[in-house]
Amino acid sequence: MRSPLPRAVLTRLETGRLVVLSVLLGGLVGALCVGLRLLLERLLELGAWLTGFSPPGTPGEGGLLMAFGEALPWGLLALPLIGAAYVWLIPREDGDPLNQLVRGAHTRGDTPTLPTQLRTLAATLLGHGAGLLVGRDAPYTVLGGLGARLLGRATRLDAVETRSLTLAGAAAGLGAVLHAPLAAAVLVAEVLYRRFEFEFEVLMPCVLASVAAYAVYGLAFGFLPLLSVPEVGVPTLAGVGPLVGVALAVTLAGWAALLICRVFPDAWTRGSRRVALGGAFGLLTAAIAWWGTPGVLGDGSGWAQVGLSGFLDEAALGEGAWRWLLLALGARLAFGGGVLPSVGVGGLLGVGLGSVLGADPSLAALVGIVAFVTVTLNAPLAAALLVVAWGGDALLPAALVTAGLAHAISGETGLLPAQVRSRAQSPAPLPVLLPGAGPVTIRRAPAVPSPLLPLHAAPPGEPETGLAPLESEQELYRRPVPRSWAGARLSVLSLPPGVEVVGVVRGGAVTVPRPQMRLTADDELVFLARPDAYAALEGVLRLPGV
Repeated sequence: MRSPLPRAVLTRLETGRLVVLSVLLGGLVGALCVGLRLLLERLLELGAWLTGFSPPGTPGEGGLLMAFGEALPWGLLALPLIGAAYVWLIPREDGDPLNQLVRGAHTRGDTPTLPTQLRTLAATLLGHGAGLLVGRDAPYTVLGGLGARLLGRATRLDAVETRSLTLAGAAAGLGAVLHAPLAAAVLVAEVLYRRFEFEFEVLMPCVLASVAAYAVYGLAFGFLPLLSVPEVGVPTLAGVGPLVGVALAVTLAGWAALLICRVFPDAWTRGSRRVALGGAFGLLTAAIAWWGTPGVLGDGSGWAQVGLSGFLDEAALGEGAWRWLLLALGARLAFGGGVLPSVGVGGLLGVGLGSVLGADPSLAALVGIVAFVTVTLNAPLAAALLVVAWGGDALLPAALVTAGLAHAISGETGLLPAQVRSRAQSPAPLPVLLPGAGPVTIRRAPAVPSPLLPLHAAPPGEPETGLAPLESEQELYRRPVPRSWAGARLSVLSLPPGVEVVGVVRGGAVTVPRPQMRLTADDELVFLARPDAYAALEGVLRLPGV
């Protein structure tokens, strides 16, 4: 069964498969996003008829810059019911779509079930269409996961491919709606961890899928940036001080919102109390829209565009403060999650603070967006790339400095409870374990000391400065029996050096392998191997006809 092809050829074929699947997934998600945008336009028209007010939209998504009219009291009475329905449809354990994505990535690709995804999609469409604090990017994120599920039905995927393509599908959906494919890909790879860490092996599938999706989406609706930013340049020396003040103030506002959303006890967000709180959130939104300002309706990205265009000054502080309050109170109920609600809050606070401090409104809005997205999502690089995609490369120095400052001040807090601190704490990279078993560590007896001096050892007479590098540990892997192995005896299998079969899962039970045991198509094999040796085996098994 061992392939005669060289290792370099096998690696290239294996990489090529993931590349092709990522591009196909991006094209599929892009086509689905075209239909989703048409559906959202109808839902937003229905929501405007219901509440009597249509929030401003973003130019990239075909929205109007200004909105006129007043909210209707009888239409606003529907918001408590819609808020309760939104919370009821989204499972408490999973949270908003972006948190569902992160949670699934850290549970070895255990993505939400199809009913959960469909319920979440319905909830996000309902909430966003009615004007609650649900980002336009939320249904696109869910749609990316559904696209990955459809691709998995068309071709057989292993656990690693399923996880990578699920993340790539979400990046494709975000790349389409944000009109920033590179920033969306970096966001998905960066948002998994609270610390500044990436999974570089999933970054390239995310880039390919996101670019392909945006290409299809752009053919249908054009390639305008999401936000129309006036031409801005590098801040002058006199303008640095006010912009630093904006960045610090918005960072502290985001950090305070995270503290407030953790004040509520967990018991309040369970069962019927959670649904009641969802209705109360809808009622609060309706009350602010009627007695305060109807500008609280929608995800806020359109109001950020109004501020960028220079139509708001100090009044943007009030609009941003109301949205900040709703985000802080609704985050535990899956309101305000995702990217665009943070863009709206950060942009409005930036415009208002910039007007007070004498900073350029456009620059202040973009600095506020970078700072707030960095704090809420723990994604400093993605936040910087977003505003660069919308406003041009001249924003890169200011965006990077703002992102670094906000990340250093806010620490490792965030809106996504599924985030883990670092990659070392994520169970996803661990091998697939036996059913019902706990973590397995392969222990070896200490090696006999060698009389030879290792190359990494310190010279005689000098203290050791570090530990000797450890050899690669063996790990357990579990995979279905390849089609070509069905009916074969274990004794005739040809495995790469360093790979051995240590168990056969048949009928839900693990049995000890015997040389004369014949494999069936329903069996699963448990391998004990070094990671490099198992990678070689997977490369052979992915060849056509194997």
